[in-house]
Amino acid sequence: MQLDANKFSWFQVPEDIKKLLILAAETWENTAESEKYMQQAIAKTGNYTDVLVAAYRYFYYKNNYSLALQTTNQLLDKIKEAEKFPEEWEQLQPILVSRKEDPQIRLYLNAYAASGLVLAKLGNIEEAKIISSRVKAIDPNNDFGAGILLDILTRPPEEED
Repeated sequence: MQLDANKFSWFQVPEDIKKLLILAAETWENTAESEKYMQQAIAKTGNYTDVLVAAYRYFYYKNNYSLALQTTNQLLDKIKEAEKFPEEWEQLQPILVSRKEDPQIRLYLNAYAASGLVLAKLGNIEEAKIISSRVKAIDPNNDFGAGILLDILTRPPEEED
C-alpha cells in the first residue's frame, strides 16, 4: 500500500505518525485494524496535540466513548502542563476568560467541552452539566457548543398529550 503523507501537509507531525493516522483512516471499516494504527500513533504522540485531537475524533465517531474521553483527558492534561494551569476551576476560569482567543486556550476549551459531551454519552449527566456550565460561562457566543449541550441536558422532559 502506497501512502502519500504529503496530502496531509498541514498536519504538523512526523511522517511515521502521519502514516499511522492515514492507515487508520484507510482501514476505517475494519475497526480492530484501524484502532491498532490509532493506538500506535497515540503511543508516539509526544507533544503533538494534533494526534490527540485526531484520536478523540476517531474514537468518538467509532462510538468508543470511554477511549474518546481518555484521549480528551490526555489532551487536557498536556495543555494544563504546558500552560501551567492551576488545578482549581476558580483559579483557572479567569485565565481562560482573559486568554480565550489564544489558539492553545481555544483548543483547551474545545476539548473540555468535548469531554462534557462524551460524559453525557456515557451517562454521567451531572458532570457533563458542570463542564457545560463552566464552558458556557466563558463562551457566551457558544463557539464550543457547550451551551447547546447544557440546554439539552437541562431541558425538562416533554409532556405527552
